[in-house]
Amino acid sequence: MDFTIWFLLGAALVFFMQCGFAMVESGFTRAKNAANIIMKNLMDFCFGALCFVILGFSIMMAEDYLFGFIGVPNLGIFTDYANFDMQSFVFNLVFCATASTIVSGAMAERTKFSSYLIYCIVISLVVYPIEAGWIWNPNGWLAQMGFIDFAGGAAIHTVGGLSALIGAAFLGARIGKYTTNKEGKVVKVNAIPGHSLVTGALGCFILWFGWYGFNGAAATDTNQLASIFLTTTLAPAFATIATMTYTWIKNGKPDVSMSLNGSLAGLVAITPACNNVDALGSIIIGIVAGVLVVVAIEFVDLKLHVDDPVGAVGVHFAYGIWGILAVGLFAKPMTVGDWSVDAAGLFYGGGFKLLGVQALGLLAVIAWTTVTMVITFGAIKKVRGLRASREEELLGLDSTEHGIENAYADFLPIAHPELDIIEGGKKKKSTPVIPVSVEKAVEITNTATGSPGTLTKVTIITRQSMFEPLKQVFDQIGITGITVTNVLGYGSQHGGHKYRGVEIDSQLLPKIQIDVVISKVPLDTMIQAVKQVLYTGNIGDGKVFIYDVKNVIKIRTGEEGYDALQDAAIGDE
Repeated sequence: MDFTIWFLLGAALVFFMQCGFAMVESGFTRAKNAANIIMKNLMDFCFGALCFVILGFSIMMAEDYLFGFIGVPNLGIFTDYANFDMQSFVFNLVFCATASTIVSGAMAERTKFSSYLIYCIVISLVVYPIEAGWIWNPNGWLAQMGFIDFAGGAAIHTVGGLSALIGAAFLGARIGKYTTNKEGKVVKVNAIPGHSLVTGALGCFILWFGWYGFNGAAATDTNQLASIFLTTTLAPAFATIATMTYTWIKNGKPDVSMSLNGSLAGLVAITPACNNVDALGSIIIGIVAGVLVVVAIEFVDLKLHVDDPVGAVGVHFAYGIWGILAVGLFAKPMTVGDWSVDAAGLFYGGGFKLLGVQALGLLAVIAWTTVTMVITFGAIKKVRGLRASREEELLGLDSTEHGIENAYADFLPIAHPELDIIEGGKKKKSTPVIPVSVEKAVEITNTATGSPGTLTKVTIITRQSMFEPLKQVFDQIGITGITVTNVLGYGSQHGGHKYRGVEIDSQLLPKIQIDVVISKVPLDTMIQAVKQVLYTGNIGDGKVFIYDVKNVIKIRTGEEGYDALQDAAIGDE
């Protein structure tokens, strides 16, 4: 077998993993950000290529390597192309892109696109090439010590996962993810489900497929490649079983999305050890990863209160660490045909030497990544700003960052009148157009008598983006029982966006209709609160309809009227 060809085919499989990351991240987040996710996964590879050509590859793999720390840039790709190591360049480039794209999922749905590109440039230009050179350049100081990271548990996954943790912490949580009290303490963690579990699962399968290239591309012997394929299969398989079983016992039902994370955790954990462990070692590594991935993801979310929509920190950071340490425990000397490995871990007679080297290398990579990423994200936040505005986040980054109404255009006619208004055939910006009074912007139609003791139904029709602000103000005034319906409105105001340079018009506008029946909460209090939230000064902020309700009957208890709206579990409606 020509392993030069396999080396490049393996690199192509790793490139295809960009598709897997894009599918996992878009599926685990909301549809209004799907195009933004795809764009980030496309551009972090493209900018990674740019940076690797200019500087990254030279300082990572140069033969002139200073003090085991950094290569001397020689720009051989431009000055001596005929003798340039093209195979190594392509191979290391696709791995660099993987380290970069891991961060995208943890910072999804609220990051400025331009700021994300700046991060991509920094990690691809300097951060990744330097620490990966320590490990994979034969002259790197960790390589000289015997540090083993065959396919990138530390160099890629620990770096990407830790960068994701730091970036998400700097960025802050998505709107509505955590409920806080007046002191700012988190009192409730809210789930924000992704829009397509099917898309996420497709991404998981693509990543698993690509991982055979990720782990196996550097193999130089048929027996070695077969062993790597075997360990790369067993670890995620047993990890997924462990995750499914653990969540089934813990929650009463097997968790689908967490099981997908379990597969990825097993793949990450076996990555550094795939060449140095046997079947039993890979199974143990996978089972540990499968159980602890649930613990790690929930710890980040429930205890640290760092919002990571796809579980990138738990999967990549935690199990990059576990995989590196597992080498020091389960590395087994083996000889199969012409292929052999000599390193021995703690459980195979090697003592603590290899485990100590693994721990030292891991600490060095974590320290380097922490320092550089804190500086990077801190500088971006101060100079450029990391986070999209509240309005942009609520509307979705597809629309505000890329001018795309909906990544699934054939499935939902959608336009945002709050962004653009068409008047007389001409497009005008509406932030704001001409400020008008709150009475004109938020129209109130009141047919209720308002007599004491009556039940009153309030129907609010407004933009979809206003749901979270309205929900928060309802909680504050004591309204916790509402009905929400997605509706489409038709009117003279309609949105206009461009697709491939051609303007898209739609007269069907996406709205939400919120219905609530109140009895104890004063009507005036509710109306003033609604006006305060909805008012922006533009015509079309919303409409409120108020009606008398003859009676309310609670089916479960038979209570009627005022009593039917009081419930210990729900609160006053």
